[in-house]
Amino acid sequence: MRADLRGIYIIWFRDVLRFWRDRARVASALGQPVLYLFIFGSGLRSAMGGDSQSGVGADYVAFLFPGVIAMSVLFTSVFSAMSIVWDREFGFLKEVLVAPVSRWAVGVGKALGGATQAVLQGTIVLLFAPLAGVPLTPLLVVQLIPLMALLAFALTSLGIVIASRMKSMEGFQVVMNFLVMPMFFLSGALFPLRDVPGWLAVLTHLDPVAYGVDPLRRAVLTALEVPAQAAAGIEILGYQLSIMQEVGIMAGFAALMLIPAVRSFRVQE
Repeated sequence: MRADLRGIYIIWFRDVLRFWRDRARVASALGQPVLYLFIFGSGLRSAMGGDSQSGVGADYVAFLFPGVIAMSVLFTSVFSAMSIVWDREFGFLKEVLVAPVSRWAVGVGKALGGATQAVLQGTIVLLFAPLAGVPLTPLLVVQLIPLMALLAFALTSLGIVIASRMKSMEGFQVVMNFLVMPMFFLSGALFPLRDVPGWLAVLTHLDPVAYGVDPLRRAVLTALEVPAQAAAGIEILGYQLSIMQEVGIMAGFAALMLIPAVRSFRVQE
């Protein structure tokens, strides 16, 4: 067990260190969130009419802010698994798999490493909160970081499940772009999930990212003193889910993804 825990730590530390040393990657990853928040958000707010409201009693840019955080976590988490394909091509993965540690330790270490990268990236985006009209209080930070961590861990595990079966970088990018963009647009990051057409409501309820975006948004709207009823998010068959129920769904999805993620390393040649 001690060797496995050390293996988890080393794999986690390697991924985080590579991410932190690649400052260009960190800076470039901020481009898309800034684009959506200040250009897309400000432009749509103006198009909707100056002092626009998002339909929940908050300015649209402030409403969009938690969705942008979730977007940063989503893209960083999923694409962090690309390192598995990279390590396979250059032979490093073979060296890891023959190390005297359990295969489950390799999977858990990769999942924790990718999740940590995503949380760091989301925390950097969180610093833009005052520019979006969101008060960055210690309580809000304490609420958002665990939610980001849970979302990041679940999505990193999903990325590992897919990356472990890919043989090339190009194939992984095609598959992930096909999967990630629908998950993002159906998550409610850009629009409220209430009063949407029935077919769209079904798709949003099947999107696991939606259950990560909504708790983030409800925490932000609570900090903006938006009434609880207006801030309420996902409804299933007329039943309003609580934040804890949404967190439970995300935790269940994370566990569901971690099992095949760990198993994918056990079946590697």
